[in-house]
Amino acid sequence: MKRREAREKAVQALFHITLNDTGIHEALDNVNAQQTSEPFIKELLTTTIEHRDTIDALIKNYLIHWQFDRLSQMDRTIMRLAICEICYFGDIPAGVSINEAVELAKKFSDHDAHKFINGILSKVANNHHE
Repeated sequence: MKRREAREKAVQALFHITLNDTGIHEALDNVNAQQTSEPFIKELLTTTIEHRDTIDALIKNYLIHWQFDRLSQMDRTIMRLAICEICYFGDIPAGVSINEAVELAKKFSDHDAHKFINGILSKVANNHHE
């Protein structure tokens, strides 16, 4: 499984976890990813969940004239996973994480959400590496 596919499964699973307050294994079953041998999915999910409060604080820090609660659940989910990669997966370049998040937003979110997500993630990446 390519990392792009793994990220898609991770977004779907995290979205399921957030909406239904379920565990990782149930969410992976729900998105047909439980049988995969891709450890990246589970590592991304567990790290995102573990650092969710810190990640959400970063998102809130870069929202201008916008409330965190007004973000769609899908946009929050995509940004959480991307910020997790940027901050906690040193082997993945920030640009790759941002690009992948933009592509996920184009697939799973509203028409212009990818532009908004790109802006927030770019700010996080720029400040994280300073």
